[in-house]
Amino acid sequence: MHVKVMLSTTLRDLVQGYNPHVGIDMEPENGTTAGLLAEAIGIPPAEIKIVMINGRSSSLAAVLNDNDRVAFFPAVGGG
Repeated sequence: MHVKVMLSTTLRDLVQGYNPHVGIDMEPENGTTAGLLAEAIGIPPAEIKIVMINGRSSSLAAVLNDNDRVAFFPAVGGG
């Protein structure tokens, strides 16, 4: 199975060598969740506030499928 992982803002700093223009290509096992994927690349799930899979809001518990595009976002603030 192949998935593409994209990271936003401060989460990028948690993955050494992360290139935001390319993302991370991964080959997780069938049945892998978004949360397990995050842990596999060194991002603590508690740091993730928004999960998008194929452009749709999802959760860390979502089971991934072949060719999914997964994006992780930290808490967003503004004022």
